[in-house]
Amino acid sequence: MKSLLVIAAAEGEEHNPLLPEWIEVVLALVVFAILFFLIKKFVVPNFETTFAERSAAIEGGIAAAATKQAEADAKLAELEQQLADARHEAARIREEAREQGAAIVAEMREQAQAESARIIEHGKVQIEAERQQAVTSLRAEVGTLATGLAGRIVGESLEDDARQARVIERFLADLETVDAADAGKDA
Repeated sequence: MKSLLVIAAAEGEEHNPLLPEWIEVVLALVVFAILFFLIKKFVVPNFETTFAERSAAIEGGIAAAATKQAEADAKLAELEQQLADARHEAARIREEAREQGAAIVAEMREQAQAESARIIEHGKVQIEAERQQAVTSLRAEVGTLATGLAGRIVGESLEDDARQARVIERFLADLETVDAADAGKDA
């Protein structure tokens, strides 16, 4: 650099500060070319690789998101279908329960009517048995009274069982024929 200053001072020219020296321009171009080559050789491929990886990652993320969205939409449709099926099943079960309830009510009604008929029939049988018992009791009582009355009327004792039974039977038979004759007149 001293030599340059010495040469410049010797020439006597004064240096214009706005114009660069030609050696500085050449040196700047050489350094720029070396830096350009190094950046192009080592830095730019790394940037390109990183850019490509990031682009692929973003595109993959977008594709994965679209796939997940499609899966979510499919799952939502499936769940909505299952929900609709469940609602239909619930409605069917309610309808079956209604039908079963109606069948149970009808069955209980039939059982109640059968029980009522059985109770009525039992009551009729019991009444008939009590009537037969009352008729038998009345026959015995009427027979005893008739025998006592007949003994007083005839004036002889009817203590003999065979004779007493004949008199009672004849008396009751006469009463039944009189009752039958009165029933025929009324009709």
